[in-house]
This record gives sequence, structure tokens and C-alpha cells, in this order.
Amino acid sequence: MGAIANLKAILEAAGATLNDVVKTSVFLKDMNDFGAMNGVYARYFAEDTAPARACVEVARLPKDALVEIECIAVVS
Repeated sequence: MGAIANLKAILEAAGATLNDVVKTSVFLKDMNDFGAMNGVYARYFAEDTAPARACVEVARLPKDALVEIECIAVVS
């Protein structure tokens, strides 16, 4: 399961959806993967309504993952 699919499942378990996300932070092992990550990201978040996003390259991620994404969601 991919990082965004995991976020989606966690949000749904909490009674929220990706539409409730207002901010994401993307951590990449290699910034050269930004284009590929951005293509996947665009399938889940439309450009005109996408949440604010930060993206940084990190030295290492848990379980030697290539990408990790965290989010902040607001539920009314």
C-alpha cells in the first residue's frame, strides 16, 4: 500500500477524507523521485484544491522507505 493510500485509510478510520486535508509534508529519500511522487500525488489531490505542501529530502526513512507523507486534516 502506498503512502497516500495509507493516509486515506487512516483518515477514513477517523471519519475524515482526503478532502479534509489542509497540509501535507512529504519526505523523500531522493529528491530525484519528486516527479514520480508528484504524479501519484496529483491522482489524489486536484491541483486547484490541493492542500498546502512541503517536500524535503531526508537521509533515511523508517523501514528504508522511499517516501513518507504526513498530513493535517480539519474535520468539522
